[in-house]
Amino acid sequence: MATEVALLESRALRDEQMGRVDVLDKVKCLVMLPDGIHVRTDDVARYFEVSTRAVRRLTDRHQSELLGNGMRVLRGSELRVFHSDMLSLWGGKGAESYPQAATQLRLYTRRTVLNVAMLLRDSDVARCVRTYLLDAEQDLRAGYASLEHRVTRVENHLAGVGTALQELGPVLGRMSHRLDSLDRRLEVTHQVVGAMSVRLGGVSEDVARLDGRMDALARNLKELNRRNKR
Repeated sequence: MATEVALLESRALRDEQMGRVDVLDKVKCLVMLPDGIHVRTDDVARYFEVSTRAVRRLTDRHQSELLGNGMRVLRGSELRVFHSDMLSLWGGKGAESYPQAATQLRLYTRRTVLNVAMLLRDSDVARCVRTYLLDAEQDLRAGYASLEHRVTRVENHLAGVGTALQELGPVLGRMSHRLDSLDRRLEVTHQVVGAMSVRLGGVSEDVARLDGRMDALARNLKELNRRNKR
């Protein structure tokens, strides 16, 4: 895990934190220019509660890194256009109090201000920003560790399920074989029952014919008895 000293000394570690600009507002409100994108050197100094000179010295020492993270230095026509745009956005009476740089103007984005927070040693505000960054990183690592532990547990459970399924395979095979055997027996039973139904149908016809013959015999005997009485 990165420490505050490591963050101050290592550009690679600072680069890893460059997306955490939200930390700035958790420590203190950063007042932006009317465009909502930039702040000036004076604004950065007020945010970190240090002198403007201290911010300038720091930006001179780390100019390449800060330029790579959004700092701009405006001069000449580019500076005049920027002032014109700011005056338009400022509007009303505020335009009269808008400070205009004479020869050049350094502009910082929120990303640049975060970069300054990871470089500025003699500022309590900067230290608070670094603390938030490191705490957030620790929480993130803890979250990853917890997630990894849960994934491992799931994998272990799945491995157990896989073993159980492998052991269950032969059992299911035997059950399938027995079900096939039962199906064959049921089919034979259906055939026997069908044959018995056919035979019972024949027996019913024989019984009906026998009943007819008995009725005929009874009538003949009745007729014979009547004749004998005469």
